[in-house]
Amino acid sequence: MSSATAGGAGSAPPAAPRHKSVTGTRKTVAALFLLPALVLLGALVVYPIGYSVVRSFSNQSGDGFAGIDNYKALFTDDGIRTALKNNIIWVVFAPTVATALGLVFAVLTERVRWGTAFKLVVFMPMAISMLAAGIIFRLVYDQDPDKGVANAVWVGVHDTFAESSAFPKAHPGRQSPLEAQGGGFLTKNPVHAGQSVTLPLVGVAPDQMPGSAKKAVQAKAEPGKVTGTAWQDFTRGKGVGKLGQVDASELGYAGMKVEAVKGGKVVESAKVRDDGTFTLSAKADGAQLRLPASNFKEPYNGLDWLGPSLVTPAIIGSYIWMWAGFAMVLIAAGLAGVPRELLEAARVDGANEWQVFRRVTVPLLAPVLAVVAVTLMINVLKVFDLVFIIAPGSSQDDANVLALELYRKGFAEDQPGIASAIAVFLLLLVIPVMLFNVRRLRREVRR
Repeated sequence: MSSATAGGAGSAPPAAPRHKSVTGTRKTVAALFLLPALVLLGALVVYPIGYSVVRSFSNQSGDGFAGIDNYKALFTDDGIRTALKNNIIWVVFAPTVATALGLVFAVLTERVRWGTAFKLVVFMPMAISMLAAGIIFRLVYDQDPDKGVANAVWVGVHDTFAESSAFPKAHPGRQSPLEAQGGGFLTKNPVHAGQSVTLPLVGVAPDQMPGSAKKAVQAKAEPGKVTGTAWQDFTRGKGVGKLGQVDASELGYAGMKVEAVKGGKVVESAKVRDDGTFTLSAKADGAQLRLPASNFKEPYNGLDWLGPSLVTPAIIGSYIWMWAGFAMVLIAAGLAGVPRELLEAARVDGANEWQVFRRVTVPLLAPVLAVVAVTLMINVLKVFDLVFIIAPGSSQDDANVLALELYRKGFAEDQPGIASAIAVFLLLLVIPVMLFNVRRLRREVRR
């Protein structure tokens, strides 16, 4: 008995059982399943990052050490400095506006029956690739109002308040009684009451004449009045019409303004009728007739959306169109978790809807808003497709961003050392933002 006890006391303790993972999978098996992903991660992420860091310290041919010369170029090269300035504009405005619109859409769609349909429409651009969105907005921002939607709307609004001329190319022909003056045209000689005046012009194609224009009529002389005709003095076909005379197929300049000028002052004005005739009172006696410059100004052609001054805001607008829906969906998910009791309690205490939104809803959504804004910042730092496709060659330098400059240095200008330095610089900009996002997500998980 004592020997058995002694033998038992001297024997080794039993081996501890092997620990398994939470899911019951052995670590060796888990490592085998993760191996392909780790190989891909190393080949597609770790190796390119390491190679870019090494290449950024090499000269352009790659066979010598360049030190920090490539990094100096980041702050001395004009193209890179413009790209850096534009990236700052992107980071400040694009995430802020997209997040703000997403918040507004998420709050408002909770109050309407068709909120789900509206969310679907706003989120739909996310299904479109950056390439397709760039092509769409290249057409939207086209300078020609007949093609570009943006300028079609802008020109429509402008022409509502300031009507454009229908005769920008009109001018006097041969043997005309008119002469040029200050952008308009003035009769060479004074006119008198009881006289019928002819004001022939050319230069407007028949299909460009106003729709209200009718066949021109020779105005009849009236006692005590100055009458006249302003018309397109041109008939197709050789030897068909007579110069300076109203022919049967010629059209009147409907809506054109005629002024009577004495001593440099306008004493009376009239508008040409659809058939080209006009009538002035006896005040015009002894005056010269003037067709003012407003008759001949070029039609308003809208804004140069893709010009040097507006190209970056225009491209940011297309980005917001795509990503506001993303922000709206995430914020709407966060809004669904907001306790309704708090909102109702604020209303019972006398707060109006704006106060409830500003002092209750927004503070409760602050963590979600921060995650959305930071995610968009990371996305904006890498923006390339929209800028490359939308900005035309003439203003691409003005719309330049770091990702586009990286592409241009590496492939168009054959400067891989500087391109690698830009890539490393972009990585350094993204890492702090990513760390901030990861920490915030971990805090949310702990809660």
